[in-house]
Amino acid sequence: MIVEFNDCSVRYGARTALDRLSVRIEGTRLGVIGLNGSGKTTFARLINGLSVPSEGKVVVNGIDTGLEPERARMEAGFVFQSPHTQLIMPIVQDDIALGLKARGLKQREADSRAMEVLARFGIEALARRRVHELSGGELQLAAIASVLALEPRILVLDEPTSQLDLRNRHRVTGAIDTLPEDAVVVTHDLELAARLPRLLLFHEGRLLADGPPGETIPHYLSIAGC
Repeated sequence: MIVEFNDCSVRYGARTALDRLSVRIEGTRLGVIGLNGSGKTTFARLINGLSVPSEGKVVVNGIDTGLEPERARMEAGFVFQSPHTQLIMPIVQDDIALGLKARGLKQREADSRAMEVLARFGIEALARRRVHELSGGELQLAAIASVLALEPRILVLDEPTSQLDLRNRHRVTGAIDTLPEDAVVVTHDLELAARLPRLLLFHEGRLLADGPPGETIPHYLSIAGC
């Protein structure tokens, strides 16, 4: 992926969520850390056009997200912090197929594609399960599968291990490790962050540090008072 933020700001009334960010990202994995309200989720939403800059611009693999937000959302899929936000149909396979049918696939082809993406994570047994019956880890994996079925080149994950127990956290981090797609991971999980080659640390709407985990995580712990 090649993502460029050029003097980018996001404002909501008098509040500045992101302030004059300029950074270039290349590679296959990026982590984003920071305290609550630091601007990290705003940064992530800008990558796929869920949010647009108040000033400046964001270019993702050659796509200006402010000018072509729909194309940006096809290029970069977004996995929300709560899987229940992602999964709207009662049955897992039906939910994944829904997005595919919206792209023009027939029912049989959509169902087949849904099974293929579930099989990538070894969770094809969840296909006919009801969403409300799934564990936290199963929900998160199903949410990731629903986005990957649409074949984005970049996957943006917002707090993918939030509120998961140790076993399910390992299932989800293992899935992220094996993704062939490029990934941007917003996380408070420092164990997960330490597995990523480059971290951006946001604080009060500004980029405070940019580098490998060994350099960036100590900055985070310092501002967190740890």
